[in-house]
Amino acid sequence: MTTQLTEIETQLTELRQTATEAIATTENLEKLEELRINYLGKKGQVSKILGAMGKLSPEERPKVGAIANQVKQAIQSNLDQKRTNLKTAEIAAKLQAETLDVSMPGVYRPQGKIHPLNNLIDRALDIFIGLGYTVATGPEMETDYYNFEALNTPPDHPARDMQDTFYLPDGNLMRTHTSSVQIRYMKNHEPPIRVIAPGRVYRRDTVDATHAAVFHQLELLAVDEGLRFSDLKGTIKEFLRQMFGDLPIRFRASYFPFTEPSAEVDLQWNGKWLEVLGCGMVDPNVLEAVGYDSEKYTGFAAGFGVERFAMVLHQIDDIRRVYASDLRFLQQF
Repeated sequence: MTTQLTEIETQLTELRQTATEAIATTENLEKLEELRINYLGKKGQVSKILGAMGKLSPEERPKVGAIANQVKQAIQSNLDQKRTNLKTAEIAAKLQAETLDVSMPGVYRPQGKIHPLNNLIDRALDIFIGLGYTVATGPEMETDYYNFEALNTPPDHPARDMQDTFYLPDGNLMRTHTSSVQIRYMKNHEPPIRVIAPGRVYRRDTVDATHAAVFHQLELLAVDEGLRFSDLKGTIKEFLRQMFGDLPIRFRASYFPFTEPSAEVDLQWNGKWLEVLGCGMVDPNVLEAVGYDSEKYTGFAAGFGVERFAMVLHQIDDIRRVYASDLRFLQQF
């Protein structure tokens, strides 16, 4: 055995021992991969030692090759075993860190509730959808045409004083009622139509216990051949019956620029007559404004303030309470 062969065998034996110790003390998978490359990679320690095989005789080379394969297999076996151990330890640590201690008290999060105004709107929509109506919506910023003119209220009409609103610099305004939604819907749909339009409206009202500058309305519209005031009365009576119960109702003659004839509807509540909504047959001028044949079609409309209904049903003494976001008040519902 030559001195060169002995030296290579010694180097391989020492390398195996060094690798075994280094692998045993490794604490993470990243470092383990670095060791694998350092010892078994193409430019690793084993390859460098075997680079001296060119100086050996043909008889000695197979012996070195056999020893080198044993060293590689031993190092690879140690690497695989260590990798398995590290992965197992990593999973165990993760499970320990994420373990739920069922003996600890839970984090309390109060259950949310529907706002009384939203709840009432949902109830009303459910009733009208059950009667065959479709929900329609529109923009809160409107043009004068959709908010007034198309609803038979020209610029010099005194009825505009009843709905003094917030005008914008570009000539548009914040809508005073959701009737504008009905105009937009009629312009895009042919009769027969039955729609219900909920939404926020704006008026320059003095804020007090029963008035607000911003409030919510819900208006209905039906247009078809042969609709009569009796159809309107039947619809209103059924809606109020489902909303308030079987109570006395009366219709009083009134005036609205976009309906003719028009009426206010009163409900006997706690022994007193309470005005709850306005209604009427759609004025022929409104039908003509959207391109309908007023000789062929008739229609009826009605609308009410959501806040007023909520105040009655929940016995709320001040409209401002529903806007204050006071949990002491809202948690009652």
